Amino acid sequence: MPTDIEIADAATLQPIEKIAEKLGLSADEIEPYGHYKAKINLPLAHKPAGKKGKLVLVTAVNPTPAGEGKTTVLIGLGDAMNKLGHQTTIAMREPSMGPVFGIKGGATGGGLAQVAPMEDINLHFTGDLHALTSANNTLAALIDNYIMRENKARLDPRRIIWKRCDDVNDRALRKINTGLGGIMQGIPRETGFDITAASELMAILCLSRDLHDLKERIGRIIVGYSFEKKPVTVDDLGFTDAIAILLKDALKPNLVQSLGGTPAVVHGGPFANIAHGCNSVLATQTAMDLSDYTVTEAGFGADLGAEKFLDIKRPVLGKTPDAVVLVATARALKHNAGVAKDKLNDEDVDAVKAGLPNLERHIQNLQRYNLPVVVAINHFSSTDAENQAIADGVAKYGVKAILADEWAKGGDGALELAAEVVRLTEQPFTFSPLYDYNDSLENKLTTIATKIYGAKDVVFSSKASKQLKQFEEAGWGNLPVCIAKTQYSFSDDQTKLGAPSNFDFHIRELVPKLGAGFIVALSGSIMTMPGLSKHPAAENMTISDDGKITGLF
Repeated sequence: MPTDIEIADAATLQPIEKIAEKLGLSADEIEPYGHYKAKINLPLAHKPAGKKGKLVLVTAVNPTPAGEGKTTVLIGLGDAMNKLGHQTTIAMREPSMGPVFGIKGGATGGGLAQVAPMEDINLHFTGDLHALTSANNTLAALIDNYIMRENKARLDPRRIIWKRCDDVNDRALRKINTGLGGIMQGIPRETGFDITAASELMAILCLSRDLHDLKERIGRIIVGYSFEKKPVTVDDLGFTDAIAILLKDALKPNLVQSLGGTPAVVHGGPFANIAHGCNSVLATQTAMDLSDYTVTEAGFGADLGAEKFLDIKRPVLGKTPDAVVLVATARALKHNAGVAKDKLNDEDVDAVKAGLPNLERHIQNLQRYNLPVVVAINHFSSTDAENQAIADGVAKYGVKAILADEWAKGGDGALELAAEVVRLTEQPFTFSPLYDYNDSLENKLTTIATKIYGAKDVVFSSKASKQLKQFEEAGWGNLPVCIAKTQYSFSDDQTKLGAPSNFDFHIRELVPKLGAGFIVALSGSIMTMPGLSKHPAAENMTISDDGKITGLF
């Protein structure tokens, strides 16, 4: 059986200008980066008339550590909808090199349901993540220089919260000391690194509506606090335009294609377990402006990515999904029932049934927003009996479960799913928000933990309790909240599989992200800089003398 990269290498891609033509984009509206990828120049010179602008959100159950093929379903669905004659564009996140060289691999799909050029997208692509890393660390350097010089804002070195970042999983950088070695080396202080995909600048890039909005958001970033314990922003320091300059090209969405020839706008890549987990507003909006249907995604399970899409991205985008595809696999349900990793591919209908509560809670959560839902059973190694058990289990919620075999068959393997998605998008519904933004931060966090996660209560650390009071007094209480937690469980404990309930959810710290426009709540033991596994994917990668890459997935 060929690998993903072998399938991608064997594919014949269309010149990016041809993909742009499918969207009605002229040569002046794109900036090619080689033959098969381009930046889209915004604002668009014109928007095709009569486009439906329907939006489909693809999310998933809590995954196994290897992932469940949500992106593969996303791409196969886009191909299938085009095969059925519904003009469709894919809008998705771009990968971070941390997972690519770590345990999870890339984020370009798999089999015949991939976006391409696969190696480029999974590695340096058009340089967006490098630009974000450089902008983030330029700001960090400017801050260190500022406190060493006149420091007119009286920024307290002990209370600087802006960290450096890197696009790799590097646990050694979680906590560092800088400014050591003498008076000319700067002010000694303790700091650390986040991974670029968890940085505030990544969130800002993905939530900005244009360059003006980007600048305003950068200016609102809180870098730390003064000796008088007052927040100090980038605007206060005078560095806003300098940082925006480094991101002006990264702000433009990237255009590529699926192996089936579907246009794909791939832009922004925040993690959903430690960030908001959605591709850029500009990418999604551009796709909707140019298409009848846009199929987009949210990271990890629906308790993470979909909740953040609906509560954080949706208000900025100004569009509610017309339908939601919830990806599940028999393998994931068996994992959530406690089946050992080496037994997940063995038929076990009883284990699938035991794992169904995880899928059912995700359905209930999405229906809490009053959204139309369909379950996509990503084929993998599932059997007819297992698939039927899933279909029978979700039927009581008025939801269909449809088998998708897009990895092996491309769009042809998702035609039934595509037809149901189109049907759902035509059904009337009234969106129901999860919480009122004017409610307190504590109540919003408690609402998510109890209504979405199934917790009994939220336990705040003494630090988090003090921050709740401080943030409300600062006038930040009307912001949405972004909870950073494990993706493997509804709870803050990754070992609690299935659908745990009646547990305490622990929040240890809050972080103001005023540029992004939300408050981050760190739960459990979640890290904003991941580490590499015992055997990272990098061990299996090779490159030949003629530049041919193998082992990338």
